[in-house]
Amino acid sequence: MLFTRRFNSAARVIDAGMQPVGVIDIGSNSVRLVVYEGPLRAPTPVFNEKELCGLGRHVATSGCLGEDAVHCALTALQRFRSIADVLNVSVLKVIATAAVRDADDGGKFITEAERICRVPVQVLTGEEEARISAQGLMMGIPDADGIAADLGGGSVELVDIKQGQIIDTATLPLGGLRLIDMTGGRIEKATEIIDKALSEIPWLKNGRRRCFYAVGGTWRAFAKMYMAGSDYPLNVMHEFELPQDKVLTFAEKLRKPKRLMTMPGNSEISRPRKEVLPYGALLMERLLLKIEPRSVLFSVFGVREGIFYSLLDEAEQAKDPLLSYCKRLADLYARSSEHAEELCVWTDQLFNHPELQETDEERRLRHAACLISDIGWRAHPDYRGEQSLDAVAHSALSGIDHPGRIFLALSIYFRHAGRGELEGEKLSVRLRKAASKRSLRRARIVGAAVRSAHMLSIGMAGKILDTQLSYQGDTLTWRIPKAYANLDGARLRRRFATLASLIDCSGEIQFSDELKTK
Repeated sequence: MLFTRRFNSAARVIDAGMQPVGVIDIGSNSVRLVVYEGPLRAPTPVFNEKELCGLGRHVATSGCLGEDAVHCALTALQRFRSIADVLNVSVLKVIATAAVRDADDGGKFITEAERICRVPVQVLTGEEEARISAQGLMMGIPDADGIAADLGGGSVELVDIKQGQIIDTATLPLGGLRLIDMTGGRIEKATEIIDKALSEIPWLKNGRRRCFYAVGGTWRAFAKMYMAGSDYPLNVMHEFELPQDKVLTFAEKLRKPKRLMTMPGNSEISRPRKEVLPYGALLMERLLLKIEPRSVLFSVFGVREGIFYSLLDEAEQAKDPLLSYCKRLADLYARSSEHAEELCVWTDQLFNHPELQETDEERRLRHAACLISDIGWRAHPDYRGEQSLDAVAHSALSGIDHPGRIFLALSIYFRHAGRGELEGEKLSVRLRKAASKRSLRRARIVGAAVRSAHMLSIGMAGKILDTQLSYQGDTLTWRIPKAYANLDGARLRRRFATLASLIDCSGEIQFSDELKTK
């Protein structure tokens, strides 16, 4: 992988100065450990592993955790505690949700879990779980506005989010394993149970024509199978969005277990997940028919990210997740992160033109593209465009939707590949088709601008902001201090001419005694 660093020892993570932070989530279906590189607004997981133990499989009917499930969970916790020790995790938070809080023998399990983990286990109430899950969602999607539903094995947490505020919460016993247990594995019995429970939440109607946020592993599997069957250009779950009607149509297919086994993508779903997926699809259907949202957006951020967010200081919490992540990538992989930041300011001049007016979001995305424009420089020159495109398109970005992600990927591709190869095999046809005409044009302009800047600055800080871009009629003029005249050349002029042509201008480079170097 392009962005991989080798560990000198098992205890070293990406940045030796970072203090890794870990979260163990003891859920009704799975037990998972995620270790993050440090307390950052947009962290990179250093380790992420789960065991599908099914703690909540029989709680509804027996009132107790299953013996085999308990053994599986405790064994997983032993491994996870050891991994946390190897990675020198500075803070380890352990939480438990519906299965443990509802089981008569949940306390006994917690005692043993705390002995193994050597830290307290926080058993979340339903309301706590809903609020923390919503906070996790907003960590990845700060402008979330709609109804969020976090589906686990034992329960589903429902939250009404508006302008960053939690308005209402509810917890319902409608997790996949619980529904299997309550219906004896007969899915046709689940509809009445679900509808009765949903009828008790009057504020769900407030989600009409807003977004519905689907959180949890079962609904991630739902999205994965949809992508597999639709030839979707990105294999990224986070912020994958579909209109309500398409989700309803697909849910109707998935809630038929026999049909599910023949559908594209089913081989990528684990057997325990396949068992609960029809129930998750049915719950999705009943929720959408009740709420009538405009669209469904799938989030990989949930309760674990909510716990992690609570560990950040206020200054870190306030940062833009996308720009924070891109700045981190620049710090780690660019030749000069300072130069990457300079490009944000320098390209502001380029887009100071009536025909290139940007929305605030477009400007934000352009700055993100500038920050990561040089992270692929170590790759072979013939493949930098392809590798950078793939790395950006499938990276752990947050605070960005899929159209924005595609724009970033294409911008970085054109930064390396130049104007050519648009129709060739090197640029994914599916990805190109997924971009709007406006987004594709902007990506090419940003890519060409960065190519021109790098030809003058050689990717190093301290030069590009000594230069000026301006428009005189249909001419784009680049004024450069005469002290940099030795950096002039045919390639610089070709690249600048390409940039000018993309905005329907002629290009002129002027070396000036009036401009001073800093």
